Amino acid sequence: MATISDRRCDVDFIRSLYEAGMDVVRINSAHLDIEGALKIIRNVREVSDKIAILIDTKGPEIRTTVCDNPINVAKGDIIYIEGNPHEKSIPGKLYVTHTSFAGDVPEGLPVLIDDGDVELKVVAREGAALRCIACNDGVIGSRKSVNVPGAKICLPSVTPKDKEFLAMAAREDVDFIAHSFVRSAQDVKDVQAVLDGFKSEIKIIAKIENQEGVDNIDEILDEVYGIMVARGDLAIEIPYEKIPGIQKMIIGKCIKQRKPVIVATQMLHSMISNPRPTRAEVSDVASAVYSQTDAMMLSGETASGRYPLEAVKTMTKVALEVEANKEKYIEMPASTQTGEISGYLAKVAVKTSMRVGARAIIADTSGGRTIKDMAAFRGENIIMAQCYKKRTMRELALSYGVYADFQAKENSVDRFIHTALKNLTHTHELLDNDIVIILAGNFSGGSGFSFIEVGTVNYLRDRLTISD
Repeated sequence: MATISDRRCDVDFIRSLYEAGMDVVRINSAHLDIEGALKIIRNVREVSDKIAILIDTKGPEIRTTVCDNPINVAKGDIIYIEGNPHEKSIPGKLYVTHTSFAGDVPEGLPVLIDDGDVELKVVAREGAALRCIACNDGVIGSRKSVNVPGAKICLPSVTPKDKEFLAMAAREDVDFIAHSFVRSAQDVKDVQAVLDGFKSEIKIIAKIENQEGVDNIDEILDEVYGIMVARGDLAIEIPYEKIPGIQKMIIGKCIKQRKPVIVATQMLHSMISNPRPTRAEVSDVASAVYSQTDAMMLSGETASGRYPLEAVKTMTKVALEVEANKEKYIEMPASTQTGEISGYLAKVAVKTSMRVGARAIIADTSGGRTIKDMAAFRGENIIMAQCYKKRTMRELALSYGVYADFQAKENSVDRFIHTALKNLTHTHELLDNDIVIILAGNFSGGSGFSFIEVGTVNYLRDRLTISD
């Protein structure tokens, strides 16, 4: 997944990232307006109808207000903080966007500005303001992030700007909404209610960015399509040494529930200004792949960095190398979410594909649930999903090891196999002697998988008595 800015989103640029391995485009609503987002959407769709589009909401965040000039802070300075989004911040007095800030933040807690670059400690509450002391030297600019680890701040889950972007996303039929700072299942329900008002099929990804979100991960998972481990704010809100364990825990829960999981933030951060990653960054990307994540995200590397294409190529190269050497299968019970028979056949297909040395699993799907079921086992063979809806094709861009294509629905299993083999021989260069697993749905009106067959491409094609 790559973040794209409206300042650099021409068709040729997006195409170059797509050809280098980008499957999903992220649009960060915190840094652009509606027109900028529409520009990106139009250009992405001109490149390919397979690229999924995700819009990242601003969510219930707190920021400093505008200041005419950067404010220099020295350790030991007394600085007041007051909630008033309409006032400009000045030396000695910071205004923040949350009006009840002073009432929500107790004495003794740290206030971290700009991803923790400046730490202020709350000394006392004085009227509508908090008196704080600076813990380090630093500079505070306009509209910088404000985090208060340990404080439970009462903010609405959906802001007016979020509602504006949700309406646009519904009109444009984008694929995903990644909602920021999700704290509970109710935050997700609030977003879903807005989308339901537009009768939208957009899927919600919950960004886990604070302790409350981690504590409530199980109830959040029940309400969302997938999870993003947003390590930037998470590492500010929670002690940084706990982040690797939290990342691994969330990935494990998502796999168990057959829901896509994304690892995000600063994966190749040095490539914003350098053409090569650090060894630590390569290890970070590799660790996410070893942990069996579905997807990884680039932020500033592709949105504003000097080497966006190199960043995508680097992430792709590292992922491919690790994929060749990591664990090839996760043993767990068959899912019952798609039906007992369908869940059993999904597990059998993955295990069989490994035992017979298959090139791929070819399966049909309407909504993608059965494909995500197979992907959860993290088998070594790719899943060539033949989707009866283009939306499903794009949604599966987030799922592990899935290559999705659109295929019109046929009226029989044989017709499905015939069409799928004909198409995939061209698009994925299937060879006559390649062994494939065919997994197909019930063509008499049921749902889920009901048919499985194993054979070479040549054998399967020859046994069919269907002509074009």
